[in-house]
Amino acid sequence: MAGAPTKPLDRPTPAAITAEVDLPLHALGFEYGHVSAEKITGHLTVSESWCQPFKRMHGGVAAFVAEGVASAGAYMASGFQRVAGIQLSINFIKPAFLGDKVEVEASRILLSKTIQVWEVQQWRTNPTSGEKVLLSLSNVTLLCNLPSPKVMKGFEDALKKYSKL
Repeated sequence: MAGAPTKPLDRPTPAAITAEVDLPLHALGFEYGHVSAEKITGHLTVSESWCQPFKRMHGGVAAFVAEGVASAGAYMASGFQRVAGIQLSINFIKPAFLGDKVEVEASRILLSKTIQVWEVQQWRTNPTSGEKVLLSLSNVTLLCNLPSPKVMKGFEDALKKYSKL
């Protein structure tokens, strides 16, 4: 019937998706945006609980986020085989401050039978100019030919489900 209200889509929130597929990142307030075997995006807001005393995001948090999103993408790209990070390099370019919204994008740059390499960029938007400010640039290398235990089936199902949204 024309003009009749439509039922809202039954879509989970980004926070609900993150809570289901990645509890450690969810604990930081990270929210997945796009999830696929080629690219992962998301964001988080810098919290006082993981800032340096100077009210800047702790570098270890940036590294933790980089490995987390790269691992999720590698897990999908490997056909849901268990992955293990074997090398993480991160260059810190500019700081993120308490309250900043940090955007994250992980892109797969190498896919082989045993190794994947992902590049992870983290940035914030300058509130005055609206320009993107690159905060860090990471490369994450992962071993990706390991058998996946049955306990991982729930994560596999969740990632498959959310990659279709």
